[in-house]
Amino acid sequence: MPRISDQLSIHEARRIGVSAQGFDNPRPSSAVTQRHVSGVLRNVRIIQIDSVNVLVRSEELPLFARLGSHKRTAIADATKNGKIFEYWAHEAAHIPVEFHPLFRWKMEAARRGHSTHWGLSSFYSTHKSFVESIYRRVVNDGPTNSRQLSERKVAKGTWWDWDEAKTALEYLFWTGRLMSRGRGTDYSRIYDTPERVLPESIISMPTPSEHDARKTLIDHAGASMGIASATDLADYFRQKLTVVRPLIKELVESGDLREVGVEGWKEVAYLHSSATLPRSIHTHALLSPFDSLVWCRPRNERLFNFHYRIEIYTPQHKRIYGYYVLPFMLDGEIVGRVDVKADRAQGILRVHAAFAEPGVDRGVVALRLKDELIEMAGWLDLNDIDIARRGNLSASLRSAMKVGTSVQ
Repeated sequence: MPRISDQLSIHEARRIGVSAQGFDNPRPSSAVTQRHVSGVLRNVRIIQIDSVNVLVRSEELPLFARLGSHKRTAIADATKNGKIFEYWAHEAAHIPVEFHPLFRWKMEAARRGHSTHWGLSSFYSTHKSFVESIYRRVVNDGPTNSRQLSERKVAKGTWWDWDEAKTALEYLFWTGRLMSRGRGTDYSRIYDTPERVLPESIISMPTPSEHDARKTLIDHAGASMGIASATDLADYFRQKLTVVRPLIKELVESGDLREVGVEGWKEVAYLHSSATLPRSIHTHALLSPFDSLVWCRPRNERLFNFHYRIEIYTPQHKRIYGYYVLPFMLDGEIVGRVDVKADRAQGILRVHAAFAEPGVDRGVVALRLKDELIEMAGWLDLNDIDIARRGNLSASLRSAMKVGTSVQ
């Protein structure tokens, strides 16, 4: 494979980054299998979890973006089959089980009080005996969710309104003494001991030093992004930049990373040794706000010239694009965004707004976006698609939807 230049155009950097995230291959033409799901995880290494369910659970969207229609229990199946586990790796996230040793230093630091959590650490310091009693109940009685252990006397408030049992379980989860063996029908974690969740082959794997684990995580981050700044590398697994800078230097010295320049970037870029530069990218995808390709907002602006913010918590009258807005990638460029909702009661995929980025061919974008919306509606068992008139892409999208539209 030809050596990639030390000076890259922004278009070359985009293709490298998109390719590293698994978008350089077409979606499967046959039924999606667990092998395909494992392939996505090999590329991205981490799938962020978010509870917002306006369209679909966010963890499902990275698979749809790369694989298209697939069995919606794919994540749950991979968890049940011991292929992935859940931990605080970026935010709450699914990670290949082989990565468990790489986070043991973080769990140990939490147990020893060397790292703190604003709510969990203080709770444990004042409720140690209670936390230990919760731990013993899980050990003795088996898998449980927080509701089964709750002693709440009043109605639950907002979604972060944890009672003491939930807080204890989350402390034990953060410190690695308990794990999640999956999610219940209400999406709550089901807690159990690592020995009953992880395969024995993972339990028996040696624990690397904190230095080696952090360095390996930076190496994995580099492979998953292809090309990245130091801040990008630190952000991927949420490490502190000051801590990882020496590790980046070591990876440069070993040849795993190479310093390169990227057109328009003020920061030094690091090219991973596994990175490839395809001549072109031919794919389209609607991306979760928490997809690892776009979750780092400053990187979006450097790599894609795409300004993106989540407006879920913005008051409605102050929103620019909408409540749950998905970026739309076409052939390696981010060309638009759509505010979407699954209206399950009516069986309709609702597009509340559709916007095109400046300078794109709206007719071409609309035709490809139409195809993606049709596949998404079918995947979600929705029978119709409704396009509102809001946004500079909506007219073109409405026209495209009138031609050859069929939701299967």
